[in-house]
Amino acid sequence: MVGEMTENPFFEASRLAYELPPFAEIREEHYLPAFERGMAEQLAEIEAITDTRSVPTFDNTLLALERSGELLRRVRVVFDNQACSDTTDLLDEVDAKVSPLLAAHHDAIHLDRRLFERIEALYEARADLGLDAESQRLLQRRYDDFVRSGARLGEAEQARLRELNAELAVLGTTFQQNVNAATRAAALVLDSAEELAGLSEGAIAGAAENARVLGHDGKYVLSLKNTSTQPELAQLTDRSVRERLLAASLGRAGDTNGPLAIRMAALRAERAALLGHPSHAAYVVADETAGTVEAVDGLLRRLVEPAVANARREAEELAGVAAADGVEEIAAHDWAYYSEKVRQASYQVDAAVLRPYFELERVLRDGVFFAAKLAYGLEFTERPDLTAHHPDARVFEVFEEDGTALGLFIGDFHARASKRGGAWMDSLVTQSRMTGRRPVVLNNLNIPRPAPGEPVLLTWDEVRTLFHEFGHALHGLFSDVEYPLFAGTSVPRDFVEFPSQVNEMWMVRPEVLANYARHHETGEPLPAELVERMAAAEGFGQGFRTVEYLAATLLDWAWHTVSQGQEVADAEEFEARALADVGLAVPAIPPRYRTAYFQHVFSSGYSAAYYAYIWSEVLDADTVRWFETNGRSVRESGELFRRELLARGFSRDPLESFRAMVGRAPDTAPLLARRGLA
Repeated sequence: MVGEMTENPFFEASRLAYELPPFAEIREEHYLPAFERGMAEQLAEIEAITDTRSVPTFDNTLLALERSGELLRRVRVVFDNQACSDTTDLLDEVDAKVSPLLAAHHDAIHLDRRLFERIEALYEARADLGLDAESQRLLQRRYDDFVRSGARLGEAEQARLRELNAELAVLGTTFQQNVNAATRAAALVLDSAEELAGLSEGAIAGAAENARVLGHDGKYVLSLKNTSTQPELAQLTDRSVRERLLAASLGRAGDTNGPLAIRMAALRAERAALLGHPSHAAYVVADETAGTVEAVDGLLRRLVEPAVANARREAEELAGVAAADGVEEIAAHDWAYYSEKVRQASYQVDAAVLRPYFELERVLRDGVFFAAKLAYGLEFTERPDLTAHHPDARVFEVFEEDGTALGLFIGDFHARASKRGGAWMDSLVTQSRMTGRRPVVLNNLNIPRPAPGEPVLLTWDEVRTLFHEFGHALHGLFSDVEYPLFAGTSVPRDFVEFPSQVNEMWMVRPEVLANYARHHETGEPLPAELVERMAAAEGFGQGFRTVEYLAATLLDWAWHTVSQGQEVADAEEFEARALADVGLAVPAIPPRYRTAYFQHVFSSGYSAAYYAYIWSEVLDADTVRWFETNGRSVRESGELFRRELLARGFSRDPLESFRAMVGRAPDTAPLLARRGLA
């Protein structure tokens, strides 16, 4: 099929600003031919590297490898985002076909003995090559990557590795598509507005509009978010509706994805053993900042007992409020509802009262963008002349304080049936001095669309998500490295969440909060006393949040510390036993993700690495304290954070970047205080 299509927008570099992909020209039928030609072109480029009769040099081997695969890069970044943010049946078919081809392509390069021999020769002579620090790191990382990918294995072992990688690629794609389908199918359809009592008028109107879009005219539909707990549980007064909503969430994809999780865990364990590691977790963590299974296991287990104790104290407080409603025992579908009642009674903070102060456009421009200007001097100009991947998505050009163009930011904020759950950042064009490219980054969120003509009002958690994902975007925009391999967010999983978590601090900084938290009708600022109560209320619920997170993390850990040959008969039984073994079998607090819809670890690259959020939060909490106490201005601190850490990407050890910024090793005390675990 290669060569059959001659007119394809992927076949040459985009001529648009910043090499923004030409979305207006891209059609679904362009993807597969572009993938096929892109893989063929890169293999030809690799063949040219290995066929040379010259002695291996940094330029003819490492730089040639870095420059290879341009067409494949162009189509892959666009397709990966499209398949997640606006998929179709045809794109799902392409995804299913291409996933194993890409796995085989990766193996064809990383198991190429002639290529590895050239890299190994350079590695062994590295002290005499006269390379600068970033070039030395490129050689080290490429060498390590090939070894970790199986370059040293014998022929039989490499053949088996190829089989494992191909099957895992297929299973991962199938897992995600099953979750997407199950999440759509499990949406809760309600007959009357009375069943939605407790939700705001705007939320009820949004549920009616959602029903219309999904073909349930005259009814109301609550579509599921990707996590176990659904945001509506905090407001719905009808206990039976809350129970049905949570049951729909917890029951997603069990029949289809339970067996897939068992199979994937077994294949990953076998692959790890083949590569010389006792478990998949050991294989993954060896290339993370944590370094060892023991380091991760130690941190997680130290947190369990105080987190559960904290949650029990919260449960006692909830039980006192629930008793007035005749509820004798707090169930999982009650927790969010009575937590909200406690916040209203103890802190006079009502989520429904807060939402009118968080209108999307104001939060974006006067909150997220304002904070970026405050800390880094950035300016944002919307570019309606540039077309993004979906009509909902908006393109902004980003400028430095002196007017120098920095890159493009694309915001795709709304939920739709064709978008997977959650929120994430993508890089469509990666910064590199070698290629001369500047960054194009993208944020995807899943904010429900209101009824026509109504404002987009955010929950407090959605405000947090907007700031969080923009932290990832800044990491990509500020990248200042030579080689694409090191750019932006191309850092270890247990470090990549750190910059985004730090960016959350701006949402509550007084000068930022006062700038964006204004009533969408009156323009009145969020009352100062309400801000104070919000700050106090932030501490309540840390027990629940920490337990649900740790449960998901240790569930991921249990699946990926399975050793080769260890048999798992039933996914739900394995899950229950894993949580009980670590003291997290808390019926009223389900894991943030259950196995069957845990896309992070079975289809999105976080396998044995969901611990990354709490590991990164150690650095995050310490950095927030550093911003507040280092004696510098916000602008000076922001510039140092950008220069020493965000701009560096993976061009040096991330913890070295942290020490260069803060002047010392990380301290866990701020995290423990924040989580109420000190």
